Amino acid sequence: MEFIKKYYLLILTAAGFPFFYFLPEAIDPYVELVIKYIGINIILAISLNLVNGYMGEFSVGHAGFMAIGAYVSSICTVWLFPSSSPYLFPFALFAGVIAAGIAGYLIAIPSFRTRGDYLAIVTLAFLMIVKSVIENMESLGAARGFLGMEKYTGLVWVFGSVVLSIILARNFIYSRFGRGVIAIREDEIASGLCGVDTKKVKIYTFIFSASLAGLAGGLFAHELQFINPRSFGLLKSTDMLVMVYLGGVGSISGSILGAITYTALLEILRPVTQFTGLSQEWRLVVAPLLLIILMIFRPRGIMGFREFPFLIPESLSTYKTDSSNKDNMDLPEVATKSNPENGKTHDKNKKNNRGKKA
Repeated sequence: MEFIKKYYLLILTAAGFPFFYFLPEAIDPYVELVIKYIGINIILAISLNLVNGYMGEFSVGHAGFMAIGAYVSSICTVWLFPSSSPYLFPFALFAGVIAAGIAGYLIAIPSFRTRGDYLAIVTLAFLMIVKSVIENMESLGAARGFLGMEKYTGLVWVFGSVVLSIILARNFIYSRFGRGVIAIREDEIASGLCGVDTKKVKIYTFIFSASLAGLAGGLFAHELQFINPRSFGLLKSTDMLVMVYLGGVGSISGSILGAITYTALLEILRPVTQFTGLSQEWRLVVAPLLLIILMIFRPRGIMGFREFPFLIPESLSTYKTDSSNKDNMDLPEVATKSNPENGKTHDKNKKNNRGKKA
């Protein structure tokens, strides 16, 4: 029993692979497609949450990194090794991840030389540039789109990618490097004075975030078997923002719930366009409107800074959230186990500590 309690996450993961391998035989193809979209959106939400949630910056161009991952992985499977693509599909995904990470590095260098909201402006410009370049490249189909990919994105691939993304993100956030990310969000100047290399931490975090978006792009391309620049426009970035803020910024659990909820909501509302004759562009109204409502009534999202217990490392599960544990009071709420006083922020805790010392 103790073994199951200690390794239940590993056991569930191992059981998930055979489950998702045989699941397509028992469900409708449409349901299978929705599950795949949910998995891809979970990866996208985690990717953006690393920047907008944990680091406290604001990116609106992550769809550009998704586009790079989609096109690079598609080029690999269609042009470079089409005859043996099923066996080299992981390498095609990896190529898309690397390409997106390199693009993230090139964007992060100028963006983090200054403070403020420059990242939002730079990432928006980056997204527009990526779209324009693809639209004018005849070799990639230009605005017509790129096709010829095989349907390699199965449920097993999506499940494995989601699990890998969650584990990597969790280990990253709860590492010493991740502490630096959270410290920058709380107070960048103070974290710099405490020895955190803020520029280096920001750049590495942004590269990791862009790479995950590239992974999602590769899975997306080999599910639809057709991609075009319109698939990676500002609307896609808006969808990512809604998923992150719906679930909760600064929470991997929130990214999971936000992606599931928003994807399911879009599919539930899809019949509305069929019965009313509305254009698919109705999402241009629904997504921003939902984002505004969230910012007003639930700015922290569903989860806030809280995490599911299985996403908190065992080394932190022994922390208590009372004032007698001095070390715990120095940790942000996102790095501790569920706090019964969820309404209190880390800043308020610090103020209370100062009052007690006085």
